[in-house]
Amino acid sequence: MPMEQETMGLLIGGFSTVMGITFMIVLRMFFSKKRKSFRTAYGLIMCHLILFSLAVYQSLRAISFEGYDPIASEEISLRLAITGGLWAISMVFLIFNPWFS
Repeated sequence: MPMEQETMGLLIGGFSTVMGITFMIVLRMFFSKKRKSFRTAYGLIMCHLILFSLAVYQSLRAISFEGYDPIASEEISLRLAITGGLWAISMVFLIFNPWFS
């Protein structure tokens, strides 16, 4: 997909920064002694963040795929399907989270 040259770097940098800060905060809360009873809930949040990051990685691979390959359409469709599956599984972790908090 044709984009400006700096766009992919900005997408990766911005997402990595936000996701890294979020993961560090959740990790700190996970190991907090005050919130010991909520460890399962924070673990589910971490699983969501990890799977969501993998989904974003797959989507970034899909939009950066070169369109000159004869099977580009199939490859992009497969990567977007993997993205949707990972996103759906990550959302399941958020759905189960209220039962453990």
